[in-house]
Amino acid sequence: MRAVSQFYKIHLRPTHYGVDDDAVFDTWPTAIIGQIYVEKLSPNPAPENPPLPIIFIAGAAQTGTNFLDTPDGRPGWASYFISKGHTVYLSDQPSRGRSFWYPGEEGNIGYIGPPDAVSDIFTDVSNNGNQWPQAKLHTQWPGTGRRGDPTFDAFYRSQVQFQTDRFVSEEQNAQAYSALVDIVGDCYIISHSQAGAYGWRVGDMRPINVKGIVQLEPSGPPFTLRPPFGNDPAFAFGLTDLPIEYKPPAGEDAGKIKTTIVPAIDDEHDECIMQKHPAKKLKNLSKIPELVVTGEASFHAPYDYCTVKYLRQVGVDVEYADLGKEGIHGNGHMFFMEKNNIEIADRVYDWLQRH
Repeated sequence: MRAVSQFYKIHLRPTHYGVDDDAVFDTWPTAIIGQIYVEKLSPNPAPENPPLPIIFIAGAAQTGTNFLDTPDGRPGWASYFISKGHTVYLSDQPSRGRSFWYPGEEGNIGYIGPPDAVSDIFTDVSNNGNQWPQAKLHTQWPGTGRRGDPTFDAFYRSQVQFQTDRFVSEEQNAQAYSALVDIVGDCYIISHSQAGAYGWRVGDMRPINVKGIVQLEPSGPPFTLRPPFGNDPAFAFGLTDLPIEYKPPAGEDAGKIKTTIVPAIDDEHDECIMQKHPAKKLKNLSKIPELVVTGEASFHAPYDYCTVKYLRQVGVDVEYADLGKEGIHGNGHMFFMEKNNIEIADRVYDWLQRH
């Protein structure tokens, strides 16, 4: 099935910047920040009764190209879901890739890190010195996953700058993708990694239009960071750094949420931070079904179960695709690019058909 494309820029707010009195210009130049570049890909010919469109939100340092093709040239998830009749929306987050970044705007711009670190975390996990218990199970990345291998080099070249301030990034993304939902209407969201919090914020802000959220190893686990990104407290609202609606209310800065530590289920998993009983429920996100997908060998494998456990505690109808337990083996964090990416897409499509 062929695809046709359209392009959008989602604009949020104009921000005015002054210039020095000695500058050539004597007016106030305007820069629009927080906008996102969006590409719409539709099946051609269009199906008579098309399924809902899908908005993809990529993870840290990634762009919408994540879902076009794999780094070794195979069809990506965009082609797969278009072949199933879905219109897909691919985008670059604010201040990233094709979405304008204005020097001097709030927050900080950073980069993904050196090639060896990227290999250890994403593409050659089985040779990272057992940084987490499941790392040795990684088999699905095409090629060596190290610098000099053409597939890895193609992947590494695709990495771009990104907003490193979690609060600025979350708010800009929540606003931008909510604006996109206003244009698209009823839809599914598929968000990956860092963008997990953004998918939840958009669902919270647009619970009528967002009909399902697929979380591909989402940001988390609740209330904390985990290695390889540290152990600092984070996500004060459980799933997000910034407010989402609870019933009863979570209070300013989530001060009314009381937490407790639940022991790990075994030596290969992390302990979980949950709410104390009685748990507050999510007012809006509880209306949206979710699917959480975790690769067997990923650094998310020790703790994504905590995210699922928390979602159930706060009233969300969530299904957990723990891929290794479902017989889909060897995947790391970038499983939608790996050798069995279509097998995993089938698993996601099965869920979408039921929701």
